[in-house]
Amino acid sequence: MRTLVLGGARSGKSGIAESLVGDGDCVYVATARPFDQAFDADFQARIARHVERRPSHWRTEDKTDLCECLSQHASGTMLVDDLATWLTARIDAAQGWDDPRALLAGLEQELVQALDAATGDVIIVSAEVGMSIVPEHPSARAFRDCLGTLNQAVAEVCEEVLLVVAGQKLKLKPA
Repeated sequence: MRTLVLGGARSGKSGIAESLVGDGDCVYVATARPFDQAFDADFQARIARHVERRPSHWRTEDKTDLCECLSQHASGTMLVDDLATWLTARIDAAQGWDDPRALLAGLEQELVQALDAATGDVIIVSAEVGMSIVPEHPSARAFRDCLGTLNQAVAEVCEEVLLVVAGQKLKLKPA
């Protein structure tokens, strides 16, 4: 089964997604990639909190791209945290911040195909950007638009979609 867990900043979406795994084994795909080979102190602290919460028997994958991980996922549970940092890393890699929308169709197609290839359970975390403020900077607006469109494509192929607000989950698309 494929599950998309959406939520705003500090909504509790990652914790809810982690709770869906239960006590079993999990491949945790950490999609954040450092900018200029280093994270700032705040982002390092966020990553540390995520690492501390994970059970020791989970395997973390943070070197391989998400689409490759999904294409190779054959059994068990994979938790992806999250689509926003994956999208950021892919735009960075393509040096596409002048026009990230130009990359979107290809990224969307690649991600949906990789999701279709995954035969195990997949839980995907992503930021819900549709209820936020309108960013001042054009590249931030373009990123918001791209992530919102990507979320829609992923939600379409997932059997379950959850929205997390203030640590509470709401089923948008039941399994």
